[in-house]
This record gives sequence, structure tokens and C-alpha cells, in this order.
Amino acid sequence: MTSPFDAPAPVSDPDDVPGPEDRDARPQYVLPLVVRLERATPPGRTDALETSARAVLTLLADPRVTEVDGEWAERVAAWEDARIRKVVRRARGGEWRRAGELPGITVQGREAEVRVFPPVPLDGWPKELAKLQVSGTDLEETTEVEAPGAGVPVLWLNPELEMSAGKTMAQTGHAAQLAWWRLDEAQRKEWAESGFALAVRTATPEAWKELVRSGLPVVQDAGFTEIAPGPTVAVEGGTRYCPIPRLRRP
Repeated sequence: MTSPFDAPAPVSDPDDVPGPEDRDARPQYVLPLVVRLERATPPGRTDALETSARAVLTLLADPRVTEVDGEWAERVAAWEDARIRKVVRRARGGEWRRAGELPGITVQGREAEVRVFPPVPLDGWPKELAKLQVSGTDLEETTEVEAPGAGVPVLWLNPELEMSAGKTMAQTGHAAQLAWWRLDEAQRKEWAESGFALAVRTATPEAWKELVRSGLPVVQDAGFTEIAPGPTVAVEGGTRYCPIPRLRRP
């Protein structure tokens, strides 16, 4: 489980932002993500990371979340008002089919399939999801990872960390959500119309130092699992979508 944020979604009045103690006192929710992991055809690691990020964005943009009376709006609001947690589990065969029968959204990558579900209480997982495994999500690349496409936002991974694919998928989901919070409605619509074009890549050590000093959105992991507390992913915007600034490099 990972819970990286010390602040909820931006609000119009800074005085309304709850402190850490207030968020801890509120009902706690978690956003479940399930990656399809068949033994014979596991997806490539980078494709899974990118698909997880797009799955989170797809849920945040869904009318069931954005409409005032949306079916999932209240749960997402409660989730964002407390500690924001995401958990990635794996499923195959019948497990995947049963997970697909629960309310949620499946997002398809080149090879990866990730299903995202509306937030559930921290101790109230549906049984179909609760029994799925968190461990065992180590993935390898199945194709050569090329340079990011021109003009798309890039979620840069901390090169000093070793994380399982499942842990990293949660981190890229966090980074995508930070980017989403930076955008206005028109920018969100444009990004959604692109299919949430984005790339996930590992930064060089030199570039990472620059990224964390830049003021760009950076995920700060709470250190509950796998790694010590600290920065994990930095978001650099694109010129076509998600107009968060880019760093100027020679």
C-alpha cells in the first residue's frame, strides 16, 4: 500500500486545506487497481506503468466522478479528503473475469490491461479483490523502450529506487493524479481527448536532481511499503497535453 500525499486536491480557499492530523481522523479509503497478469503473456513493465497512470486519470475524468450527483463522486471526494492510497493487485483467468464483474473501468495499453475501481473503505474491500495477491508483480520489458513522444507529459522515475512493478504502478498513478490537479477543465478535456497520452521513463541521476529542485509536481512516498519515505516520481508536462512546465535542457 502506498499513501504519498501530504495535501488533498487543491481548493479555492487555502484555509480549507486540512492538516495531516485532520486527514488521518477522517474515514480512510483506498483506490484499487488490478493488473491482468496471465502466466504466458505478461505485459511489458513500462506499458503496465503507463496503463496504470492512464487508468487513474480515466476514473478521475469519468462522469460518475465529475458530476455532482455521480455514482462515485462522494466516494472519490472522501478518498481525496483523507490520505490518498492506491493498491495494485494482480489477477489472471477466473480471478480477472470476476474482478471485471465489479463496477470499475478497464483500460487497455499495448499489452497491459488494468482495471480501476472506485475507492473502497480501507478495511472494506470486496471479497473478489481482497483475495487477490499484491506480491508477484515483477515485470520485464517485452519491447525496446524508446524516447518519449514529442509533446507528451513524462512521469520520470527516481533512478535510485528499486520497486516492484506493482509498487511503481501505484506511484505512476499518484503522479498522474498530481498532474490532473494542476489542470483546469479545458486542459483536462483536451488531455482526455488524447486518450491521456503520457510516457513513463527512468530519469538519469543528474536529471533527477534537477527535477526534484524544479518545483514540478513530485510524488513523496510515505514509506509504508518497500522503500523509505521520499520522492519517487516527477511530472514534466507536454506541449500538446498537460501543460505543466518542462525543464529547459541544453
